[in-house]
Amino acid sequence: MHNIDISDIDKIVLFNLDDIKYAFQLSAVERVVSSVEITPLPKAPDIVLGIVNYQGLIIPVIDIRKRFRLPTKELSLEAQFVIAKTSKRLIVIVVDSVSGVYELGKSQIVDSAEAFPYTVYLSGISKIDSNIVLITDLEKFLTNEEEKILGEIV
Repeated sequence: MHNIDISDIDKIVLFNLDDIKYAFQLSAVERVVSSVEITPLPKAPDIVLGIVNYQGLIIPVIDIRKRFRLPTKELSLEAQFVIAKTSKRLIVIVVDSVSGVYELGKSQIVDSAEAFPYTVYLSGISKIDSNIVLITDLEKFLTNEEEKILGEIV
């Protein structure tokens, strides 16, 4: 019998954008909810779609597709909102669908900075079944300038 150190396990929330698999650390995810109407936010950075009211909190909605240079997509009823926390704020990220929570051993995750130094928004790359999974670093997701503007208007 093998003893597994719990610190060697990462739990991730797997989600889809088009046919690409991405993930967030489970510890950063508050909740996954169905999409709702987004209120546009004047003077917001391009990456911000607008704001939503979530349990009395006004939270910015981030367009992850822009960050990863994916084609824009109309918000559909099938879309899901991932409510996630960074060290500075709660954010909502629109995804096509959420596949579930997975456990990965740290040895299964390649540090993206070593393999692909230009991928500042990723913390790692892994594989689940036959799919490549890009693990997103929410702390680096918004630039300092975007954070500053959001801090002033939200």
